[in-house]
Amino acid sequence: MHISPAELEARLRLHSLPELGPRRFRRLLDAFGSASAALSAPATAWRSLGLPAVCAEPRRSEDIRECATTALRWLEQEGHSLLMWEDSDYPALLAELSDAPPLLFVAGDRSLLERPQLAMVGSRRASRPGLDTAASFARSLAGGGFVITSGLALGIDGAAHQGALDVGGGTIAVLGTGLQRIYPQRHADLAERIVASGGALVSEMPLDCPPQASNFPRRNRIISGLSLGVLVVEASPSSGSLITARLAAEQGREVYAIPGSIHHPGARGCHQLIREGATLVESVDDILQALRGWQLVAPVPTAIPQAEHPLLEQLRAAPQTSEALSIACGLELSATLVALTELELEGLVACEAGRWVHRAP
Repeated sequence: MHISPAELEARLRLHSLPELGPRRFRRLLDAFGSASAALSAPATAWRSLGLPAVCAEPRRSEDIRECATTALRWLEQEGHSLLMWEDSDYPALLAELSDAPPLLFVAGDRSLLERPQLAMVGSRRASRPGLDTAASFARSLAGGGFVITSGLALGIDGAAHQGALDVGGGTIAVLGTGLQRIYPQRHADLAERIVASGGALVSEMPLDCPPQASNFPRRNRIISGLSLGVLVVEASPSSGSLITARLAAEQGREVYAIPGSIHHPGARGCHQLIREGATLVESVDDILQALRGWQLVAPVPTAIPQAEHPLLEQLRAAPQTSEALSIACGLELSATLVALTELELEGLVACEAGRWVHRAP
């Protein structure tokens, strides 16, 4: 849908108002027909709709106008775009939510948001095995055609994004800050690599919105809302990842959880989700079986015992890339990546500097 420059500027101004969430935004558009008309309406009309004075009072302020001007300048830059409810390429799954974001700022490839996605979330203070597991699953799923969606946080999120990048797969980072305020700052380089590699950064927040605790649960509903399912790799019972998983369940999405040792605090959140009905996941194939209708990868050959797997025979000779292994073994790349993930989880292979190496059991 095409809207006029004046209406775009008006929507950006509305979007910058304090305490004006998606439902209130929609209420204004439904009542007045456009953002321009809503901004011109008297404060009494806003109050009659149940909107507080804190929303209405600053709508004509210079600060709000400057926020819109900044956003318009940002949108002029290459690779920057804005998705609105009415757009034909607004993500269909996200549009199902009653509180779907009215505006989504996107840096990178916006078409990625329409592709089948799997969310991967977990602890910011994940263990090394947890990080390795997240990266392995992300490599296999992204290599098979699924877009990996996460929140750019430290720990599991970062490992999931990196795993997708390792195999040239698609990945989307949904931020709880504005796209001009990358958080955490330690992942600024990762954010740049995601965009440079054909991925996307997404946020419903105004561009300069700083990190605020209340923004991250809102961010989590977008992560789950975009995705066919959510995989929780490692999480404590108090982890924000459990919020994402429960939002996913409420949205009708699949929820997956990887179990762990009963002695590891990071496994307790996953065990809690499994008790509540999440699918227990021990291998990538557990997810692919549950999403059979969306499966984009070839099944892993299962007739060959792992100790005799042709991939292991190749890697005993010399380290190789996944592409080279695929050619040498006559397998599809997606099937090769799934098999390598299974072997990696068994401790038989490892990915080092982009090449796979054999590990003695």
